[in-house]
Amino acid sequence: MSFMSSAPSRKTKYADSRSIAGHNDVWAEPSTNEWRESLLRRMLAAADILAVLFGGLSVGFLLGSNVNALFWTITLIPLWVVLAKLLGLYDRDQRSLRHLTIDEAPLIATWALLGSIGIVFFLRLPLPGSLPLAGAAHLMLVTSLSAFVLRGVTRRLWRYATPPERTIIIGSGSEVAMIRRKVELFPDAHLNIVAEIAQIDPEELLDGDGRWHSVDRIVVAAASVDADTIERLFALSQRQHIRLSVVPLARNLFGAAVQMNHIADLPVLEYRTWNIPRSTLLLKRVLDIAVSSVAIVLLAPIALVVALVIKFDSRGPVVFSQVRAGHNKRPFRMRKFRTMVADAEHHLQEIVPFDKLTEPMFKIKNDPRITRVGRFLRRSSLDEIPQLWNVLKGDMSLVGPRPEQLDLVERYEPEHLFRLSVKPGLTGPMQVNGRGALFFHERLALEREYIENMSIFRDLRILLMTFSAIVTRRGAY
Repeated sequence: MSFMSSAPSRKTKYADSRSIAGHNDVWAEPSTNEWRESLLRRMLAAADILAVLFGGLSVGFLLGSNVNALFWTITLIPLWVVLAKLLGLYDRDQRSLRHLTIDEAPLIATWALLGSIGIVFFLRLPLPGSLPLAGAAHLMLVTSLSAFVLRGVTRRLWRYATPPERTIIIGSGSEVAMIRRKVELFPDAHLNIVAEIAQIDPEELLDGDGRWHSVDRIVVAAASVDADTIERLFALSQRQHIRLSVVPLARNLFGAAVQMNHIADLPVLEYRTWNIPRSTLLLKRVLDIAVSSVAIVLLAPIALVVALVIKFDSRGPVVFSQVRAGHNKRPFRMRKFRTMVADAEHHLQEIVPFDKLTEPMFKIKNDPRITRVGRFLRRSSLDEIPQLWNVLKGDMSLVGPRPEQLDLVERYEPEHLFRLSVKPGLTGPMQVNGRGALFFHERLALEREYIENMSIFRDLRILLMTFSAIVTRRGAY
């Protein structure tokens, strides 16, 4: 049964449309957007209230007998919720196809800062109790961290409790395959593709056909869809409360280096064509030194345990080193805990003949050379700990494209060499967007996007997302 077969008495104007097998009955149900989004807003508000309670209680324990300050902090919780609403913290999910808690981290910090400052000034009034600046700083820190964690957990619970958005793709061939690939890689987008439409007649959109009432989102990814059809789809989506997403026709030209600005009502795309500022590179190096030096000290006990386990598990050195291509193709010796048998390098060509590779990369899902302990170390990323020395020395950065073997780099095409224009990273955009599950062209696209928009905030964002990637182990081989 096709998407439009629910009304056989009326001749359809849709061409080449079809439902996905197993979802033919989905059109009988109304759209779920309104109650889903309302539920999420309420759950996020509850998470924020809980975060403020944690902050208030922690301040109460910090200040000891200052019960009045704790009382007023908790009493003013409704104002915290209003402040979060004013900052847009309850309305951002519905504005994007995929919204992550990490993307709103600056707003959460701003919310906690303004709320804590407000408490300080409020308690300066002729009311019992007071909150010193140290207490306000503590309140801000605990509240922002609690809100960040609780909001992430809340979104996971919400995705578990609610059905995914029933999504129609307008497009065909590679266009549909592209959308399907992203839905597969990023389940947190919470989409369920229930139908595809290759072409659509704009005249059919004028009457607000009732068949659309069960659709939650329309994704347009078709070169044949003109501006007039988009306009009518927009009007239909407004009437039916459907989310509308449009993939630009020239999507390869719409990387993260593009920013949308306006001159009055005229939209203008601004392309970033300038070099990375030296101040950004300096701050990036400061961050590398600070984080790697602290991490080396904190992770030393874990590194010692890992080393002992490797030694008892199999024969060979504890640390494996290999020459990799660094900044501007400069070779350096990268170190990591050994996860394979001692003579693994000698058997590589038997498993993966480089001269037969179609692309200059490889990832073996069930590599027979990996030891029992090594498999755990790889999935948990504990094998990467020695690379902190590479970061401290300056051979690598905390965030950047992953360093590749020189043999593979020699097979790069000229358009691939851009990934060597910056230092390789301990983690990077590939590690938080699919890891080993990515194809080579997807990996290159992510790395180009990162390099063209390098910033300290993006580095911090990727570092925080790396912890989630390690926990889920998605794409880790």
